[in-house]
Amino acid sequence: MKDFLINLSRYPVYLLSSILGIFIAFFERLQPWFKNPITAIATFGILAGGFAFIAFTLRAMLGLPTV
Repeated sequence: MKDFLINLSRYPVYLLSSILGIFIAFFERLQPWFKNPITAIATFGILAGGFAFIAFTLRAMLGLPTV
């Protein structure tokens, strides 16, 4: 039983490291685009627009009140 609990306690660390690795790999690929101010603004706008689109879509689908 002790081995099971030790093994079970490793899953949150694995989840956190996996998510962190995905974000690091994603932002490393975007880093060259932030050297030019025009592409930096466009990239930030696309990311912000995508986040807003997902947020508004989920709010509408779940029936949450808008602020």
